[in-house]
This record gives sequence, C-alpha cells and structure tokens, in this order.
Amino acid sequence: MTTYSATGLTGPAPTPTVSVKPLVLPAPHRGADLRVRISAPVTGTRLPIVLFAHGFGSDLDGYGPLVDHWAAHGFVTVQATHLDSKRFGLAGDDPRTPDLWRYRVQDMKRVLDELGTLEASVPGLAGRTDHGRVVAAGHSFGGQTAGILVGLRVKDPRTGLAEDLSDPRVMASVQLATAGKGGAELTPFAHEHLPWLRDQDFSHITAPGLVVAGDKDDLPLSTRGPAWTTDPYTLSRGDKSLLTVRGGEHFLGGISGYRSAETTDEDPGRVALVQQVTLAYLRHITGDDHTDWETARSVLAAAHPLGHLESK
Repeated sequence: MTTYSATGLTGPAPTPTVSVKPLVLPAPHRGADLRVRISAPVTGTRLPIVLFAHGFGSDLDGYGPLVDHWAAHGFVTVQATHLDSKRFGLAGDDPRTPDLWRYRVQDMKRVLDELGTLEASVPGLAGRTDHGRVVAAGHSFGGQTAGILVGLRVKDPRTGLAEDLSDPRVMASVQLATAGKGGAELTPFAHEHLPWLRDQDFSHITAPGLVVAGDKDDLPLSTRGPAWTTDPYTLSRGDKSLLTVRGGEHFLGGISGYRSAETTDEDPGRVALVQQVTLAYLRHITGDDHTDWETARSVLAAAHPLGHLESK
C-alpha cells in the first residue's frame, strides 16, 4: 500500500514497531557503559539497518520523528548515547573531551561488532536483519560521525594525524545539518571549543550519500553561513544527493524530538519532507524500492515550497 501527503511525495504505509532500551554494552575504554536503543518493525525479514548518531548533547531518546518513521517503514534503527550527551555531564577539562569525536566512531563500531547480541535482546528480532545492508546516519555532530564511517578524514587535534576510520560494513550515509570544512572559515569559538572541526577532508568519501541542509541554518561555527552545511555534498566524491530544506534552520523543522524546545523553526511540513525524502533514499540505496526516490527527485527538482533535491 502506498500513501500520499501534502508534500507531493509517496511512501509505503507504516507498520507496528517495537522499541527496546537501554541495551547495555560494557565499554571500559570510554569510562561508561554504552547504552543502546533499538527500534524495529514487528514483521518482515532481511531488514536493513540504520545506525543513527545524535547531535551534541542529545541521547538515545532523541530524534523520534526520524527513527520512529524509519522503523515503521521497514528499518531497524540503532541509537547509542555518546559521551558528549548531557546525561554524562563531562567537564570541559575531562581528558576524554578532545576525543569525543573519536569515541563516537568507536561506539558505532562496537554496535556493529555486537549487532547479534543486541538483536537477540529485542523480542522477535533475532534472525530478521540483514547485516549486509547498513547505513550510517546522523544529525549535526552525528553527521560527522556518520561521515567518518564512510571515509571522512578528521585531523586529530592531539596528534595532527588524519586517519582512515571508515568501516566497510557501512554501505552509505545520511548526513543532516552537519559541519563543513574547517580552516579559516571556522569562527574563533568553534576553533577553540570544537577542535575536531578544524580540518575535515571530504575527498575520501566515495560511498553513496544523502546530505540534508537547511537554507537558514546559520550556525555560529562558520563564517560562511548556511552554505557551510552543504560541504559534505559538494566536497565528497561518488554518488551524492543534496536535499535543501527551504526555511530550515538547524533542527530542520523539528527532527530532534516531538515538541522539542530546542527547535527554532518548528514546521510539520519540513519534518514530513525530511522524513519522506530520507526514507525514500534509504529504501533506494538498500535496494528495497526505487520508485519513491525517483518520485522525490522529480517532484523536488523544480520549484517546490518545501525544498529542492539535486544529485551529482
């Protein structure tokens, strides 16, 4: 069954889901256990997987408008609470702080290592997932995490080295409202407090990807304005697409949570657009269905009040 919406986009009808939290993985190297949430459809087999990385300060309970939508339409979504979460309250002088970006990547790789264990803890899920179809997704800081898993190189502020921390188990990425390149374009605040943004190299990303950017997302981290968040699209290689959300600020209408106070541009239409385009892309890139993605490309290629979709 296909559903239709005011955005003009199509999509499959939702199905019931199950969500289990917290699933706990011991992680002595990070000084705190890794807590994970899994949401999944209650029916279906060979289900593809989305690893979702939250934005700075959030946790595994965030981003319901996205992860619930993906789970209700056939994807197993996995969320972890990273060390930068407000739940940990790390002090600025905590020795782990300069490596927060790296701990996030390690968290995601640990989840991939333990997928079988995690799935066995969700009633009825064991044996129904497809570990060969994994997409990394993330918002803001989480977008960098997803990017690193497919080849983004980040110069370590401690060592000055930019290692390849990509993971061959991840086939594609979805990066939402995430950071662009560093250098002189960073504001003094970002250069001092977010050292992992000082030097990012997108040229090694060859895996397919969807980038979502708001054309009003004027972050206090770069002098370039909203165009900064399109760098993961313009500077990476391979099969890439860019969804520009018209009027969208950093939370793209409210993707970080239902009735979330941090949303400055609350708009159900923008959220619906991001939900539908990301779902269409996920179904396309994992091979489940290509029709909705082609419809989205057609509808959003011309003038549309909510957004514009382009590919390279």
